[in-house]
Amino acid sequence: MSTTSRRVVLALLAGLAISVLLAVRPADVEAGEAKAPGANVGIATFGSGCFWCTEADFDKVPGVLSTVSGYMGGTTKNPTYREVSTGRTGHVEVLQVTFDPAIVSYGQLLHHYWRTTDVLDGGGQFCDRGNHYRPVIFAHTPEQRALAEAGKKRLDESGRFERPVAVEILDASSFTPAEDYHQNYYKTNADGYRVYRYGCRRDQRLRELWGDAAATPTN
Repeated sequence: MSTTSRRVVLALLAGLAISVLLAVRPADVEAGEAKAPGANVGIATFGSGCFWCTEADFDKVPGVLSTVSGYMGGTTKNPTYREVSTGRTGHVEVLQVTFDPAIVSYGQLLHHYWRTTDVLDGGGQFCDRGNHYRPVIFAHTPEQRALAEAGKKRLDESGRFERPVAVEILDASSFTPAEDYHQNYYKTNADGYRVYRYGCRRDQRLRELWGDAAATPTN
């Protein structure tokens, strides 16, 4: 192949590569879609009832890179949804959040968590009852635990609520991703999800607890 022909081929290949990158870019930057983690990312894990709703709540937070619904806190290895739903494995439905600390801090994620959770209900969340729906913050580092405990203490001492905050704060343990059909459920089954969320009175209850501050992340 002549030098001129080789240059033409390389130019065509470069153009094709750029076209492919431009074609995939919109999906790559969509909130909640999986992305390859970089060197400076954080991991947070929250339980606030049905993980479909928790995922929808956190996907809209700037700085959240990806979210995965799953299970944490139990004794059964690699549990299934059916097993967790019995309430006998000790697991909690959770959302694992990968985030960019340069855009959103763990403290800001906690702020969002408190305001998207019925912090007074330790027996489940909204219309979902049982141990596997209880609200839990799973801390991945001592710093995360300290921030979560300080936030819980501030809420208890604020006088906003007549009952103590029921959210547990535990050390993170093995995480099992939920089945594929649970991931991005609020997108793939949008109509059914909206009916479920409204029927569960999730947003209505949050407004009762937080008023205009419900589900409002800080910057």
